[in-house]
Amino acid sequence: MGSLFKALQVAAVLGAGGGLGVFLFVLVTPGEQRTRELLKEIPEGNPQRWDEATKTKMLLLDTLREATETHENVAWRKDWNRREGGRAA
Repeated sequence: MGSLFKALQVAAVLGAGGGLGVFLFVLVTPGEQRTRELLKEIPEGNPQRWDEATKTKMLLLDTLREATETHENVAWRKDWNRREGGRAA
């Protein structure tokens, strides 16, 4: 009988802890309207930021492509964004 009472106590404590966790999760989680507002404010949602990130990635990929095609260490260049011919990448 004692072990049954102990098991019920453990179940009650775990249930109370779980219930408290769910309550806090519901309390802290933003509503659907707030979630939409937050998604509009992130930098990835800005088209100008998106274009800048795309351009930066393209410059990086061009530099990596050039580095694989030559035996020169392009990382040691003074301005590694410029090609050998002097034109900007």
